Amino acid sequence: MKDRYLEVTFRNGKPFAAYLYLPRGSDERSVRSEEAEHGMVVDYGPNGRPIGIELTAPEQVTVDRLNQVLQRLSIAPMREEELAPLSVA
Repeated sequence: MKDRYLEVTFRNGKPFAAYLYLPRGSDERSVRSEEAEHGMVVDYGPNGRPIGIELTAPEQVTVDRLNQVLQRLSIAPMREEELAPLSVA
């Protein structure tokens, strides 16, 4: 996968969980997870590179908070519209 994308799971019309997939090889799987901030868990691949961020409390995630985590991981920031699926319902 070359581009990142956000997958959101809804329950009763509200975001229940979300996962931000980061660029990675098609066969790359998580071997380690680490809480980055309340409501955000970073998954790392076998080479130690971040491959995704689980948003365990999606209603509390803001673009600023997520971008702080991405900056610490040396990943380009997200734009507000990329998080739009979290506020659809």
